Amino acid sequence: MILLDVLTYLGHLHPLTVHLPIGFLLLAVIFNLVSYLGKYDYLQQAVSFSLLMGFISAVLACLLGYLLSRTGDYDHKLLSGHKISAILLALVSGILYLTAIPQVRRWYALPPRPFSVLLVCLVLLMAYSGHQGAGLTHGSGYLDLGILSQHARQLPARVEDALVYEDVVQPVLESKCGSCHQGGKRKGGLSTQTLAGLLKGGRSGPAVVPGRPAESELCRRISLDPRDEKFMPSEGKPPLSPEETAVLRWWIEKAGAATGKRLSGFSDQEQVKPLIAAVLGMGDGGASAMAFSDLPGPVNPDIPDQLDMTLVERLRKKGMVVRLMGHKPDRLDLTLPAGSGIPISTFAQDFPGIAKNTIWLNLSANGLKETDLGFLKNFTNLEKLRLEKNPLSDGVAGQVNALKNLTVINLNETAIGKPCLDKLQASASLKRIYCWHTAAAVFTPDSSGLIYR
Repeated sequence: MILLDVLTYLGHLHPLTVHLPIGFLLLAVIFNLVSYLGKYDYLQQAVSFSLLMGFISAVLACLLGYLLSRTGDYDHKLLSGHKISAILLALVSGILYLTAIPQVRRWYALPPRPFSVLLVCLVLLMAYSGHQGAGLTHGSGYLDLGILSQHARQLPARVEDALVYEDVVQPVLESKCGSCHQGGKRKGGLSTQTLAGLLKGGRSGPAVVPGRPAESELCRRISLDPRDEKFMPSEGKPPLSPEETAVLRWWIEKAGAATGKRLSGFSDQEQVKPLIAAVLGMGDGGASAMAFSDLPGPVNPDIPDQLDMTLVERLRKKGMVVRLMGHKPDRLDLTLPAGSGIPISTFAQDFPGIAKNTIWLNLSANGLKETDLGFLKNFTNLEKLRLEKNPLSDGVAGQVNALKNLTVINLNETAIGKPCLDKLQASASLKRIYCWHTAAAVFTPDSSGLIYR
């Protein structure tokens, strides 16, 4: 809705407006204290105006801050402290303004010294509120005095001596993901600040599953097409470099997401060494990053080494999200956005040229029937297929079983039944069948609608 978009945009103005009350209220305190010096007593006249502007801008900052708080996942304790102290700041500044104007002073005059003390207390309250806000943005320990005794990690003299997580992976996550996923701000409930946070993950599941990059949400998000709304880092922030992406995938799959281990302790260190050198700024990973993206699992020899990139661009222009998953051979992940309204026939003339290079295909929630899936016979190297939330029935089993390399299929919320499930279970290649919220789901061992084979 347009109204919600406008409110979200206004919330983003909070970091700008929050500096206004700070300036005005500090001026009020300075004018008041300096006015005790005889030759500057005229500055007392400006105190009430500064308090008024501080009050107005504080109220505005509170309103915009409330809107901003609804658009992100923030630490509840920090957010509550920041919110309550900010509201108190606005109220106290408004009350002090009233006590400073002549109309109020006629029936009640706050003595000068208590007034000055309250102004100083106002600054202390403002400092506390600002500290809580800094914690939301930069982490709860952003202004801890312990930072004074901390020292930046020294890079090792040799790449082999680098601690893979501490020297390579964690700095990349802090640089590229930290602004949204650490400290008091945890979008999607995810914190990338520690390995424990990565393993726990957020609302979309574990960010890191040791040994399984395909099941690690972190790997999936950073490898999406940049135009995909789920691509990370989001909001126009700099994406990970090919070397950084390859190193993260290697760390999860080959290094088991380990901590405290040096590169020299891994048997394939020579293969990954150029990439880690590039990430550390000690060399150039160059083309090695492309070759290294082939690490996950054995590659189907039937996949062509290369493909026509003009077909890829044509698919993207027509609305298909295309992600390049590896080189030599070139492998693709195709996604037709859910509810796109684009007929699958739109891509019919382009599919034959890229079908053998496609290993993942997502066509969920696009109103497809069995009669629309004739093109699947060309996707002979397909490994994962998502057809959930489409009006498909038992006839889909024959088309699926023709795909001899298919290992995973998702048929959640379709109209398939037990006959379809029986046929799918006869497939020699299928390892997982998702059939939650279907007539077939009642025959699964549990209520998850997931069959392991």
